[in-house]
Amino acid sequence: MHIVSVNVGKQETIQINGKALTTGIFKQPVQGKVSINAKGLVDDTVADTTRHGGVDQAVYLYSAEDYAWWTAELRKEMPIGILGENLTLSSFGATPLRVGDRLKINTILLEISFPRIPCATLGARMSDAAFVKRFIQAQRPGVYARVLKEGELQIGDLVNILPTANNFPTVIELYDLWHARKRDLKLLYRGLEAPIAERARAAFQFWLEHS
Repeated sequence: MHIVSVNVGKQETIQINGKALTTGIFKQPVQGKVSINAKGLVDDTVADTTRHGGVDQAVYLYSAEDYAWWTAELRKEMPIGILGENLTLSSFGATPLRVGDRLKINTILLEISFPRIPCATLGARMSDAAFVKRFIQAQRPGVYARVLKEGELQIGDLVNILPTANNFPTVIELYDLWHARKRDLKLLYRGLEAPIAERARAAFQFWLEHS
């Protein structure tokens, strides 16, 4: 697999339920080499740091295969980057990704930390509030990753998956768990054993304490 697009965004203002909010979801493809550090892609912007960004969610990745699925599903072209991802990969491979799997790109090493959980900002970006529900049901969330080793990348660079040796939950298992009406306690505990993002860890611990 390889990088199809590298996308960064600047802070913009959008209207959600009559309120003006700033966001960095409007990503545009960039050419040439781009540096990546613990905070993510250099020159990228994260506006809502309460729910987005941080070292555990430094990079958001999506696949061109899933874009093709959305194009067929919506019967309209889905421009690369419209979902707010930093890196668009050709695919995620044939094997379901797990939290703890690592992606090697040149000298860069990323570690998958959690699926993307959609919010109202995505609906606003798509000019369709109902798209959030549709995105959840599609089970094509993409993944967040932390940066273990920094470096430079660009379009066309190869991406190698280094599977975790541990039986951590898959990305989709955790995605479904997050949206479940009744949460599987065993899966919550398994999730806490995995290197999940800290925001997710806090939520899992809260759910267990109040189960």
